[in-house]
Amino acid sequence: MLLQRTAAVLAGLTITATACASSQTNNAALPVPGDATAQVEPDTSTRPGTGTAVTAPSTTPSTTTDDDTTSTDDDATTTSTSAPATTSTTTTTTVPGLDVYDPDCVVEVQSGDSLGLIADAFDDPTVTIATIKAENEIETDVIYAGQVLDVCVDNGLDDITGSERAPNQALVEAARTDAVKRQQEKLNELFDGSGMRELLVDGISGPVTQQRLCAARLALGLDVTRADMEAGSEEEQLLMETDELRQPFTTALLSERWILIDRTCQVMFTGEGDNGITNIFSTSTGSEGYETRDQDRSRAFRFDPALDNGGWHNSTDYPVPEDNPLNGNMYKPLYFDGGQAIHGANNVPTTPQSKGCARLRVDDQETLIAWLGLDELGGATYNERLINVTVNVQGSYATPDAAPADDA
Repeated sequence: MLLQRTAAVLAGLTITATACASSQTNNAALPVPGDATAQVEPDTSTRPGTGTAVTAPSTTPSTTTDDDTTSTDDDATTTSTSAPATTSTTTTTTVPGLDVYDPDCVVEVQSGDSLGLIADAFDDPTVTIATIKAENEIETDVIYAGQVLDVCVDNGLDDITGSERAPNQALVEAARTDAVKRQQEKLNELFDGSGMRELLVDGISGPVTQQRLCAARLALGLDVTRADMEAGSEEEQLLMETDELRQPFTTALLSERWILIDRTCQVMFTGEGDNGITNIFSTSTGSEGYETRDQDRSRAFRFDPALDNGGWHNSTDYPVPEDNPLNGNMYKPLYFDGGQAIHGANNVPTTPQSKGCARLRVDDQETLIAWLGLDELGGATYNERLINVTVNVQGSYATPDAAPADDA
């Protein structure tokens, strides 16, 4: 009789283990948000390198559910405690490990996991959200159930495939990401209220971040370039110590009111004499073959508010069938050299893409016109003394290979 009861108990436990493993398989395709603030449950953790769930022993009768036990398609652990307080029976079923080069260095993401939870499961300060992302070349914090991650960072190996890689890659990339975030935060602080949009602080040094770095270098009197800023360099130290952007050193400062267009950075500064910066705008100058020409205190000579067409002036050199902002026509152009003008546009990339003009976003053009006191004019004017601003154009864009657009 005792043997029959024991056999029945074991059979029941085997069914329970199979059911749990089946339930987890059904959830394997669900996306798992990579919340960096996710916390590890106090009674459950994942054993590094095996994907096998570990459940803390219980001192009271309980029923194990998906909420307090984590399992994988390859490794499943089920713990059950019988009703009598002094007797417990445990059955563990383990399936083969992950089919990877080094299973001890690879974990499989479970439903409910996050990068923060996985990093916290290791007693290793080098295993962080940033280094896991760098080691596995993940750009976002989103991970998925069933995804495998290499968690042995900077050991010179891809522990999933076994291929060699340069050591210290993940740590260097993580440090670089942190440095870019610090720079982005500082740039947002310095450009706040200037007219430049706020940067996304994501640790990625893309074209917009590089544009801001270039503008900061110009204002700080550094070599003007769109290159990334090396962490710990002298120019980064100067950036971090700066409380306020200064006026770029240029002949424009000799004018009562001035506009400085820099082709290297694709930015526009405005100011009044040497009394500081009034605005800083993103701009897009002339593309290859249609370059915005050099200027040294050239007087703006014409302003057209185009009131009869909602502000949109049709270029005489590059006309389009319909005055539609999406076609690249000129919003309230301010001319400074023949047909070259500063004008609003709905498309203002960080690269030179105009037919010679300097584009601003429409609302930035409105700000510029209001600063000049031209926002209440009832029509076009050629009165240079009324406009009262000079234009400087300088610099050289490193790779002027953007496709031209339809404006003049």
